This record gives sequence, C-alpha cells and structure tokens, in this order.
Amino acid sequence: MAQALLPVPKVNGFYQPAQARVPVLLVAAILAIAGCRALAAQRKTVNRVIASVDGTAITLSDAARAYRFEFWLEGKSPPDAPDAAALTLARDRLIDQTLLLREADAENITVEDSGQAATEALAEVRKKFGDEEAFQLALRALHMTEEQVTGRLRDRDRILRLIDRRLRPSAQVEQSEIEAYYRNIFVPDYARRGEGPAPALGEVESQVREILVQKRMNELLEAWLSNLKSNHRVKLYSF
Repeated sequence: MAQALLPVPKVNGFYQPAQARVPVLLVAAILAIAGCRALAAQRKTVNRVIASVDGTAITLSDAARAYRFEFWLEGKSPPDAPDAAALTLARDRLIDQTLLLREADAENITVEDSGQAATEALAEVRKKFGDEEAFQLALRALHMTEEQVTGRLRDRDRILRLIDRRLRPSAQVEQSEIEAYYRNIFVPDYARRGEGPAPALGEVESQVREILVQKRMNELLEAWLSNLKSNHRVKLYSF
C-alpha cells in the first residue's frame, strides 16, 4: 500500500519557493462498530484502491490521510470528512508526489540532506498550535508520530529541491516582462490597497523577478508532470 505522501507546496496549486513551504492533510474516522463483519467492511471501504503508479497502490485512506495532514500542518482542525472533490485533489497530488519522489531518487536527492529543513518545518508547525500540549493532542488525533511526520517533511523538502534544481535554470524572465508586470499588475494592486505611492521598480525588482520565475516554473512543472504520467503506468479507479 502506498504511503500517503505529503502534498507538494504550490503556486497556482503546486510550487512555492522554499521560504513559503506550505503544508497538507490527513485523518481517519475509525468507528467502533460491533461485529467483525461490519468492521471488515469498514476497513475494506477505507482501504479501497483509488489509483496506482506502476503498480504501487494509492488507497482511499491514503487520500483522506493526506487531506487531514494538510490542515494539521497549518495548525488547524480539518472541516468535516472530505468530500469527493477534496479526495480527488488529494489523490492527484499523491500521484504527482509519487512520481516526483522517484525522480528525486534518480537524481540522488537524499533524505539525509533534508533533515535540517524537516526539523525547521516541524518547529514552525509546533508554534502554530500555541503550546506543546495542544501540539501533542493534535499529533495523536492524526494517528502519527513525530518520526512519521518528520519523514513526510523530509520528502517534501526533497521534492522542493528537485523542482528547483530541474526547473529554475529554464525559468528565466526578460527585463521587459519584469517591467510589464510592475506596470500592469504590481502598481495597480498597490494602489488598490491604499498604501500610498508604489515603491520604485528598482526597490522591488528582485521580488517581481521571483514571482515571474515561480510562475514560469509552475508552467514547466505542469508540463513535466504530464510527461512523467505518460511515461509511467498511472491508473485511476472510482471512489
């Protein structure tokens, strides 16, 4: 059974720079139902395979776990049980992450190199819960240990480093694009916020460049994932 991988940080649904690493989801409503046959039926439903990548299964419980984990990383309790749309999104992200982690393996982007980033990310999550007791309660509700959470955070960092290594060199932008974004988007948005005159382009050029680079990387990532899916056996099944 496939491990529920953590969702990849994103811009427009996928990539974000390392400074803005986002989180993902997870959960389980395990009901205490009298009767072995009823419990077996429950487990069979929760563990139904909803996708596979080269024969590696992604189950309904993997998708639900990913859904709740995302809220936990934000220091929040998830809303009600995920609906079909939320589970579909979680399933699709798990497929993407499975493919990208295989690419990270191929490029020798190791778990060991992501230890510090995972430790820092976990510390940030801890702060969001306010105190250690609340953090531990939320962790227990997640049915995960700190070691398991840290493992997922390491995988997330590996994916981020893979994306940056593979796509950033091809995501360069022209000066004319920076000037157009500043003139047509940045300045009008700044004016709408009512914060006075917009800073000169020279003061924000590096930020504008990074916004455009990330946008380009996101486009490249979508194309790369599409190509990966066409070169692997990715199968989807009904929920």
